[in-house]
Amino acid sequence: MSDASSQSDDTPVVSNLDPECSLTDLTEGEYYLGTVNGVVDYGVFVDISTAVSGLIHESSLKTDYEVGEEVVVELAEIKESGDVSFEPVDFTDYQLVGQRPDYDRSVVTTLEDSNGDHVHLEGSVIQIKQTRGPTVFQVRDETGIVPCTSYEGAGVRSHPEIDVGDHVYISGSVGTRNGGVQVEVDTAEALEGEDGKRVGERLEAATAVQSDPVEVDPTIEWDPLLDMRSDLTDLARQLRAAVLEGRPIRIRHHADGDGMCAAAPVQMALERFIGDVHEDPEAQQHLLKRLPSKAPYYEMEDATRDLNYSLGDQERHGQKLPVLLMIDNGSTAEDTPAYRTLDEYDIPILVIDHHHPDPDAIEPFVDAHVNPYLYGEDYRITSGMLSVELARMIHPSLGETLDHVPAIAGLADRSKADAMEQYLELAAEAGFDEAYLDDIVAALDYAAYMLRYNSGGDFVTDILAIEDEAGRHRDLVELLAKRAREEMDHQLESGMDHVEHERLANGAHLYRIDLDEFAHRFTYPPPGKTTGELHDRKVEETGEPVITVGYGPDFAVLRSDGVRLDIPEMVTDLNAELPGAGVSGGGHLVVGSLRFVPGMREPVITSLIERMADAELDEKLSSSASP
Repeated sequence: MSDASSQSDDTPVVSNLDPECSLTDLTEGEYYLGTVNGVVDYGVFVDISTAVSGLIHESSLKTDYEVGEEVVVELAEIKESGDVSFEPVDFTDYQLVGQRPDYDRSVVTTLEDSNGDHVHLEGSVIQIKQTRGPTVFQVRDETGIVPCTSYEGAGVRSHPEIDVGDHVYISGSVGTRNGGVQVEVDTAEALEGEDGKRVGERLEAATAVQSDPVEVDPTIEWDPLLDMRSDLTDLARQLRAAVLEGRPIRIRHHADGDGMCAAAPVQMALERFIGDVHEDPEAQQHLLKRLPSKAPYYEMEDATRDLNYSLGDQERHGQKLPVLLMIDNGSTAEDTPAYRTLDEYDIPILVIDHHHPDPDAIEPFVDAHVNPYLYGEDYRITSGMLSVELARMIHPSLGETLDHVPAIAGLADRSKADAMEQYLELAAEAGFDEAYLDDIVAALDYAAYMLRYNSGGDFVTDILAIEDEAGRHRDLVELLAKRAREEMDHQLESGMDHVEHERLANGAHLYRIDLDEFAHRFTYPPPGKTTGELHDRKVEETGEPVITVGYGPDFAVLRSDGVRLDIPEMVTDLNAELPGAGVSGGGHLVVGSLRFVPGMREPVITSLIERMADAELDEKLSSSASP
């Protein structure tokens, strides 16, 4: 026996009938593959489908057969009574082809109401998982995705001729597992030629329609947001298409307040859309991961970890390699080494960020990049503000539950955007005044530090009050915010006496502190937060332009108020001036961080301060400026 593709035209064709085939699907004189189901004195009974059984009369037998033995037969006659007679065939080589009955095709969305029924599906295999028991094929049609289980033996791969990406015909019985629908396979066949093309075209057309984001009104009327809406829509379309195609999505986001305000709503929207598309209740768990990144860019450590997990999931669970969604980071040249690594595996990269970008560096590697700087705006439009719009496009059911989140994101990132007043008003209408939003920001920041590299899951959404079915949100925020402020006060009480002050040539106040010497380490608040709180207090104290620098053995954290710091340009200049210092970093016009080799700390800090003394004062970047 051989498959049809390797045979010449004169090789006999033997049909392997679908179990549902009946007499009306048969033709006298054709050859069929059957199984012996009984041996009697007057002949051998052979099943060629569940519904069709016939007799090889003893006069035609040339050899002995046993029950369960496969045999190729020629259909000699279908009698008026419905009885079927076969003749045995002894082929040394033949083409075995599947034959399906005439059938009414079912679609995935109707299976929930078809429990126990025998159904016929056509679709595409998006995942093949071999369990200790059956093989599970995730099959997608134009309405959804359903697990189809086929059992050949414990841990034995069923239908090894079928691969991920193949268009298939499936027949089987509808059942349930873990509260979800599945199909127990009787027949599975790869569709080729016109049949495969027809299924492919149907799925392609469905994806084009279903991936289109839902039309929703923007959260607020704000021209810069409207300018970016087209690219946000395209980003939502690519994410919805990934879900429809059964492709995993890994969300990487900056581990701070704005990053979590941005990533959590998108995660929830994607979870809901996955639930709409997949009949498997475990699909959300397997196809979507949200992971924080401590650095404000995609580190090689994170990239190699993501790649390792993804390749493992591909090997163990038959999953496709994922789409990477970068949120609140991913726009700078520091991201490119990690991006180059993922590019070797053709992993799509989507970015939504508000840090100062380096488009020339990252554009060769990303499939979408939404960033206010690309529209003549800046960091004041936070990632959280953008991502709330994105989440509502992906799944509008989130609706008003997200109305307060952009205001939290803006306060967390100290945004002076023109629309902050609108966002604060929207949050107030939802029951969140500004004082309480500040508590949420403090609680969120404290949680981000304690979670380290853990996403926080429902803990984060409880803090954000996106969903609070258990009613724990307010008590949780009060507890965490109080703890955060107590530990912050303790940190500053220890360090305030060691803050150095000078007046720069441009008139700005410079405050700096050696965090390695005069701050508690390995506890909350971390260096960036310590520097930020010290900065805020000095801004309030002076009411004038302020720059604050907190530094350690190999890093410096920068904050400014009323001073325009071009941190990417500073990094370039420092590397040119101080070869061997290994300076890297980035940020906004008013916040950023640098890294360097420890032995060059003093020259780097000295040169950095010289550049700060030449920086332009800008009232628009002052916290006292009207939004």
